[in-house]
Amino acid sequence: MRRGLVWGTKLARSTCTAAVLVVAATIMAEDATDPVVSVRMASAAMELALRNPSTLFNPKSPKPSKLRAFTLRCSSATSTAVPDLAEKPWKTSDARLVLEDGSIWRAKSFGASGTQVGEVVFNTSLTGYQEIITDPSYAGQFVLMTNPHIGNTGVNFDDEESRKCFLAGLVIRSLSISTSNWRCAETIGDYLAERNIMGIYDVDTRAITRRLRQDGSLIGVLSTEQTKSDEELLEMSRSWDIVGVDLISGVSCKAPHEWVDKTHSEWAFNSSKRDGDAFHVVAYDFGIKHNILRRLASYGCKITVVPSTWPASETLKMKPDGVLFSNGPGDPSAVPYAVETVKEILGKVPVFGICMGHQLLGLALGGKTFKMKFGHHGGNHPVRNLRTGDVEISAQNHNYAVEAASLPEGVEVTHVNLNDGSCAGLAYPARNIMSIQYHPEASPGPHDSDYVFSEFIELIKKVKVNA
Repeated sequence: MRRGLVWGTKLARSTCTAAVLVVAATIMAEDATDPVVSVRMASAAMELALRNPSTLFNPKSPKPSKLRAFTLRCSSATSTAVPDLAEKPWKTSDARLVLEDGSIWRAKSFGASGTQVGEVVFNTSLTGYQEIITDPSYAGQFVLMTNPHIGNTGVNFDDEESRKCFLAGLVIRSLSISTSNWRCAETIGDYLAERNIMGIYDVDTRAITRRLRQDGSLIGVLSTEQTKSDEELLEMSRSWDIVGVDLISGVSCKAPHEWVDKTHSEWAFNSSKRDGDAFHVVAYDFGIKHNILRRLASYGCKITVVPSTWPASETLKMKPDGVLFSNGPGDPSAVPYAVETVKEILGKVPVFGICMGHQLLGLALGGKTFKMKFGHHGGNHPVRNLRTGDVEISAQNHNYAVEAASLPEGVEVTHVNLNDGSCAGLAYPARNIMSIQYHPEASPGPHDSDYVFSEFIELIKKVKVNA
């Protein structure tokens, strides 16, 4: 067997028009005994050529450059192993993201290994990746971060928004090789691996984002298993669907419990709006974020969290001052039991819906919901409050929206998303109902919309006064 390896080096000076030297070392291997020797001999020939100044260039010479060639013959072992050569010090591509449109994206893995299917969505937040990966509303989805650099602050256990990670996977451009934050407890790679969540990096997130904006959210498969062919992974992506699937039951708590934690004093804000009143609020857990509960507690509420399947009759027996319908993942039309629960409670106590809770209220009032092209995911979405005219920068995470035109008479659209004009909030004063499509608790995101918690408290006060 004959093999060849060629090294070439060109050296030139800007002050010399013809002083260019090409040094070439050619190794012809045939029936060798030691492949390492052939590599070392070639390196020696290269070094010899470069050390001889007379062979490099002559600025004063008008003659064209010359080619000096070295040919060495050595033998090559039948074995291709080179034990003395070190492995590559960098990670190579070992993962694939296969989308249902047939595109295949090679990447490097971090976190867990294996194969996972999910819906790919992009998030435009610049900070707060830990709150994002612990948001239950991302259940069944691969979250692609448009901010390229992720992992530089590590993770800590104070910023988690739920008891575990529910997302299907994380897709990022650049994984930080180090962490720098006084609160850091571990790296994001270790954090995801411990929770069996897959992640990939060194992939063109800008190109994927453009594809999602053009074609809409796509089902994809993440895999580190080399035994699975591209065709198999493509078939998996085309045979799975997130529409019509009840994702709430998988993220909700299993039994009622009390919540007492407030926003930590180190991070507290809007303290002037709090008072000493302790209102009892029952919070339906459709995938509730911890900071929603913290904000309610900070506004003086005693909170009982109940599962998504908790009967309305049991809630009303608790005689709450108000009921919160929380955020959650997936298609609101896939959880008719939750819609019925909402219907049974409406008009009996003041209610407040956030995100999924907003959509369930829309359905319970007789309206319709629809799946958006690629949804709203990020901490920088502009919303106009139609009552005040104020514009808020909001945190959002949803793939479905309420169809405003389908709402019955008496229901008021209170907020509108300025990016696409979709319904971002509604109210039904006659039945003491209020809701917003986005996240007033942020985490991550701005605090522009925190006032809605105060409005909910004022609604409770008004009803109690008029009772």
